[in-house]
Amino acid sequence: MATKTITHITDDLDGVSDAETVKFGLWGATYEIDLSDENQKKLEAALEPFLAVARKSTAPAAARRTSAARSTSSDYDAKAVRAWAASNGVTVPARGRIPGKVLEQYQAAH
Repeated sequence: MATKTITHITDDLDGVSDAETVKFGLWGATYEIDLSDENQKKLEAALEPFLAVARKSTAPAAARRTSAARSTSSDYDAKAVRAWAASNGVTVPARGRIPGKVLEQYQAAH
């Protein structure tokens, strides 16, 4: 006798049928949630402003923490990068980490 198993995934938010499992990460943790097409679009729309300026990481979370710990201020001169950005009309935060795109532009210019 044969057995046929059918799995129906329902949306974790509203119980709609025909959902898909969506995986995402935040703060070194990976999450899974089952979402319908409509709720997937809502999640993507909510994350889009952040994804537009984020960098993709190919390293596992533990490796990223280790690499970040090894990173030092000698990798680049933040004052020089900020001065270059200001003189070239590139927006950069006055404090904190300099975005990767700005560093890439700075390195390409030098």
